[in-house]
Amino acid sequence: MEVKEEESSGTPLELFLKIGLDERTARNTIANNKVTNNLTAVIHEAGVTEGCNRTIGNLLYMVATKYPANALIHRPTLLGYIVSTKIKTPAQLEAAFSFLSSTASESFELKEFEEACGVGVEVSEEDIEQTVNEVFKQNKGSILELRYRINVGDLFGHVRKRLPWADPKIVKKLIDAKLYELLGERTAADNEKPSKQKKEKPAKVEDKKVADENPVQPSEDLNPFLIFPNPEENFKVHTEVFFSDRPVLRCCNTKEVLDKHLKRTSGKVYTRFPPEPNGYLHIGHAKAMFVSFGLAKERGGCCYLRYDDTNPEAEKKEYIDHIEEIVEWMGWKPFKITYTSDYFQELYELAVELIRRGHAYVDHQTPEEIKEYREKKMDSPWRDRPIAESLKLFEEMRLGMIEEGKATLRMKQDMQSDNGNMYDLIAYRIKFTPHPHSGDKWCIYPSYDYAHCIVDSLEDITHSLCTLEFETRRASYYWLLHVLDLYQPYVWEYSRLNVTNTVMSKRKLNFLVTNKHVDGWDDPRLMTLAGLKRRGVTSTAINAFVRGIGITRSDSSTIRLERLEYHIREELNRTAPRTLVVLQPLKVVITNLESGLVMDLDAKKWPDASTEDSSAFYKVPFSRVVYIEQSDFRMKDSKDYYGLAPGKSVLLRYAFPIKCTEVVLADDNKSIVEIRAEYDPSKKTKPKGVIHWVAEPSREVDPLSIEVRLFDKLFNSENPAEHEDWLSDVNLQSKVVISGAYAVPSLRDAAMGDRFQFERLGYFVVDKDSTPERLVFNRTVTLRDSYGKSGK
Repeated sequence: MEVKEEESSGTPLELFLKIGLDERTARNTIANNKVTNNLTAVIHEAGVTEGCNRTIGNLLYMVATKYPANALIHRPTLLGYIVSTKIKTPAQLEAAFSFLSSTASESFELKEFEEACGVGVEVSEEDIEQTVNEVFKQNKGSILELRYRINVGDLFGHVRKRLPWADPKIVKKLIDAKLYELLGERTAADNEKPSKQKKEKPAKVEDKKVADENPVQPSEDLNPFLIFPNPEENFKVHTEVFFSDRPVLRCCNTKEVLDKHLKRTSGKVYTRFPPEPNGYLHIGHAKAMFVSFGLAKERGGCCYLRYDDTNPEAEKKEYIDHIEEIVEWMGWKPFKITYTSDYFQELYELAVELIRRGHAYVDHQTPEEIKEYREKKMDSPWRDRPIAESLKLFEEMRLGMIEEGKATLRMKQDMQSDNGNMYDLIAYRIKFTPHPHSGDKWCIYPSYDYAHCIVDSLEDITHSLCTLEFETRRASYYWLLHVLDLYQPYVWEYSRLNVTNTVMSKRKLNFLVTNKHVDGWDDPRLMTLAGLKRRGVTSTAINAFVRGIGITRSDSSTIRLERLEYHIREELNRTAPRTLVVLQPLKVVITNLESGLVMDLDAKKWPDASTEDSSAFYKVPFSRVVYIEQSDFRMKDSKDYYGLAPGKSVLLRYAFPIKCTEVVLADDNKSIVEIRAEYDPSKKTKPKGVIHWVAEPSREVDPLSIEVRLFDKLFNSENPAEHEDWLSDVNLQSKVVISGAYAVPSLRDAAMGDRFQFERLGYFVVDKDSTPERLVFNRTVTLRDSYGKSGK
């Protein structure tokens, strides 16, 4: 271990304020032990314990949070460049990080470093203006065509590509000025959404299962996996484990260990997707799958599906089967399917070795006592028991000779650490519960903190990818592999996928299901992948949504539900054929059409269908009695209303104009029994309004009756978890069942999973509750696209 000396120069808060951090940032930093330690070390290394200006301070903060761990030996050199203001902008600092990361611990020429970081390069405002003029000249045609709808970010990028060290504020100012000079004031048209170009009619295809074959591509088709190193680079420092007595453990693979690993894997990327089989997977797991399976696929490697089955009490065969099914549905093919329980013997043997090396002990504290001692940073009374005694007791635990709850095996880590995940974590506990995979062979089971990193190592995982809440466990992860002399995977954490108007906690999801607030794990209102699938969302739309978000470490963002709905609409608009359905039927009798006469009219499955393509059309009957939506009729007309009213005409889509001639009311003189109307067979009438409809297929025979379920957001608030009583935020209108909807006859043969656009109503899918006698449709999403209108 290396020892890092620190001088005393006040509290961390005082230090951080002295370098120009605002108080809020400084206090937030103190809440993160890792960043606090890093920033304190950086300030001492830079020699600015008495303070510096804010510009330098912000750059030092970037060093503390983003500096490449594999190049710590060069950090003092970089800090010298910052303090002397030779490196003075974030762009230069990012370039320095990139250079030093690729250099690692090797030596380098200062001249090459300075060239890579733009040291000494001064870019005048005249230089920037000249470059902006050149970029505008080259892109003038597009700018004049798109006007203020032009992607300013692209123009900015062209300038930065030529002048990477230019002041971004000046670049932005000059681009805005040039746009105004060329285009003048914004017009109303500039603020309108650009009209979409007509798309070719797509053939109906089955769901594509592969993430990178999505019909919806993100606006910036960048490779999200470029951030990850190659396996042969896994000799670098992964993390620093800070101990309370000041030593710092720098964990990394030795050349010998790495060479053996590369020989076993042939240098391929190995990742794993490790879900716990204690519930159904949700959309957050879709991101986890995309990251781990996607990286392996992009690099030509392998990804395990590994069930993290260390808690037999919470696990069910139902969940295991579901996970395998949903992974396949999401388009991913595991290299192998494994279980943590496959390694119970190896894990046990390594636990014995951990005791022998003096890094574990058998403890008799109760869970409550362990919690209290941890809070007070107190050692367990059994922490220093003899190794031989712990070995004997651990064997008795394995043989079932000790009662459940009377003993645990704990790792001997650092009870005085600033990181709570180093407080002698539990490695094994006693549970007299049969295991769904290993049966009753074991009565001691490893904890996640003990098993996860070891199985990663045993499976030769090259990239152990997880969400940010596991970042504080990184110290424990590497400590355990280090003390056991095991191969150490590269660990990288990314932000969780949080979506508005829902809950993602498995505990809350399980509560909703078991207490019947929803209709099972696959209720279409839930953000479980089974629920989304039942709702009619495709796996390719989900993967496109995840890819568009990217693999970031931003831990404060919640993605609006509308963004997911945007990707759903984009795909269904291309793949879902159109059809006619009336949800709330209102009877219309066409008095000038012969009774019993039925005309078969052509309706389009696709908006841009060619008249020469017969497969792009379907037949709809038009007869004396048709049904329209109740909402498409009013007793009083108005200028902004385009539906039917007394004396007014509308066009029945794919059919004829009709004019309301009479309204038949019920005995209460309010309820409408039926509308009487006349149709214009010549189609000379040109009404403004166009409405959908469904007709009797033959005289006095009702149209096809279907059940339609309208699903909406499950919770009213964007973040229901903020409410003390989160259940009170449930949207009581999140599921509305319409039992008497009418559909055109062609829908009679629809099968479970078939998707359609009900014209003017939204996108719908045939539900599994359907029977040959009665079809049930779930609304996947409405036609309205607020996300697309507000910008991606």
